[in-house]
Amino acid sequence: MRTIGIILIVLGILGFIVDSVSFTTDEQVADVGPVEIEKQEEQGFHVTPWAAGGAIVIGGGLVVAGMREDSA
Repeated sequence: MRTIGIILIVLGILGFIVDSVSFTTDEQVADVGPVEIEKQEEQGFHVTPWAAGGAIVIGGGLVVAGMREDSA
């Protein structure tokens, strides 16, 4: 559980630093014999501060729960 908690904390911190993530997808529109037509479309999503803060809080809870589990 500690590993997942640390990953969530890191992702939450990155969410505060980088507020949006974008990526490009390729879609094949037509394939007629030797001719192929592809379309590139840029997509993305915004990371809200609430989501980033929630990831940090949940990650911290998992780290603490993992530390208590190890000591028990």
